[in-house]
Amino acid sequence: MPIKKSAKKYVRITTRKTLKNRKIRGVYRGAIKKTREAIAAKKVKLANEWLKKAIKALDKAGQKKVLKKNTVARYKSRLNSAVKKLSK
Repeated sequence: MPIKKSAKKYVRITTRKTLKNRKIRGVYRGAIKKTREAIAAKKVKLANEWLKKAIKALDKAGQKKVLKKNTVARYKSRLNSAVKKLSK
């Protein structure tokens, strides 16, 4: 346990940020998972819908600094190419 007052404050801040980041992470991970499931089931329309939601969630995670911008770009690129491959 922290002893100094500033260290105790930092623990509170870290807890608050962790909860916020976990919520954002859950949103984009869920959207990616649903997109991949739709791709595996070969449901083009559903995959396109979830791709849009995943891209939106990933962009928000990038804005909030939960993910780095290149990581966001990589996830989006791979999902998009998988959906495009499915629709051909």
